[in-house]
Amino acid sequence: MYKKGFTLIELLVVIAIIGILSSVVLASLNTARSKGANAAIKSNMANMRAEAALFFDNNSSSYSDPDDFCKDDSVLQNASSSIASQNGSDGMSCAASGSVYSIVAKLGAAENGNAYWCVDSNGYSGYSASSTALAANCK
Repeated sequence: MYKKGFTLIELLVVIAIIGILSSVVLASLNTARSKGANAAIKSNMANMRAEAALFFDNNSSSYSDPDDFCKDDSVLQNASSSIASQNGSDGMSCAASGSVYSIVAKLGAAENGNAYWCVDSNGYSGYSASSTALAANCK
């Protein structure tokens, strides 16, 4: 009589295929996770830009004391701590002077060869080559 069932080779092939497929899925999940973290950082930076505009309007149209703007503003501090939790460090730099400011944050994972995201008083929001904010525009 002939016994029905799978041979050892067939079972090993199926297990190998499952292993390969699971490694592809895990690699895709890690990429999606890092892109999600960067999207959260960019969103927080957009909130910072809106808060900076409000700060400017409420303080006689001036960033005369950058410490008030960069360090003492509660909305900026909340966004900064959220960014730090996303990329694992306090990778944010802020500078302001007169009527201009810029804020640079380190992304959790580099995108398009850029590791930093910048927003400024000119409305720019995009990649930055520099890790340090200047009291000028990002570009």
